Amino acid sequence: MQNLNETSGSSNLSVIVKVCVVIPFFCIFLYCIVIMLHIFASHRQFLESSRYILFAYMLINDTLQLLTSVLLFLFVMGQVRIASVYCMPLLFFSTATFQNTPLILATMSLERYVAIFYPLQCPPAWRSDRIWIIILVLWLVSSMLPIVDYSLGKVQPGVDFLSTPVLCNPVLTTLPIQTLFKVTLNGLFFVGVAAIILFTYMRILLETRKLRQDRASVGKAMHTVLLHGFQLLLCMMAFTHPITESVIVLQVGWLREHISFFNYFCFILLPRFLSPLIYGLRDENIRVYIRRAVPCWSYTVAHRTRALAKHRGR
Repeated sequence: MQNLNETSGSSNLSVIVKVCVVIPFFCIFLYCIVIMLHIFASHRQFLESSRYILFAYMLINDTLQLLTSVLLFLFVMGQVRIASVYCMPLLFFSTATFQNTPLILATMSLERYVAIFYPLQCPPAWRSDRIWIIILVLWLVSSMLPIVDYSLGKVQPGVDFLSTPVLCNPVLTTLPIQTLFKVTLNGLFFVGVAAIILFTYMRILLETRKLRQDRASVGKAMHTVLLHGFQLLLCMMAFTHPITESVIVLQVGWLREHISFFNYFCFILLPRFLSPLIYGLRDENIRVYIRRAVPCWSYTVAHRTRALAKHRGR
């Protein structure tokens, strides 16, 4: 009985620690996203650039992905059971937005490629007033996996879709054709995106060597594409969780639930947390407005400015 109580107490402590790790990160991320989206909505010059429109779209997609995944995480941690009819939309948006991320990274890399190689003859689809067509196509493509997945599956025996409370996990039985479809589509997604990012990086790298002027802007575009590749690598690691879980169980001896949380935090949450830092704070135009919007940052800048003025006055 004492061992049972100790196990229960250890499990409750583990749940509390996991929730206390995820929620603060999520709140900080949401605060940064709200500030950046407010900056985009308040200044017209950002809405007239395809680059910033795609960045804002990525922030919105990451926010939806985190909202649904964190909500599902809390349901699992709290063992909350709800009807499948309420669970399926959460699973749909979580899967679709996750699949959307690599497509957005590829699109942003192509936008940098177009901006470098066709600065005066930009294709109509890449103009700021037409970029919504590309965004719509990305949403349609990323929705293919959950739509086809749910169409191929069937509800588990004894589960009423409208009324039976279930844990908000995939409630459809996994058929061999579903597994084959998921593996094939995920492979095509990430191989295609990796090829696009590698192609744009190599072309921009070669262009940097040719240009004698404006190397700074071309080099910055090359670094941005390289960061797209790094974030894609983190996203691809999320699909290796069956392998990493088996290896860590054998080598380290962690519980499988702890390994699942490790994979969830490092390869699903962390890439989304890094998005505003990688793309927002690196951009000088956005950073100027962030300094004004964040109270502690603006106070620090003002304090340093006054101190520098006093020093020069002496």
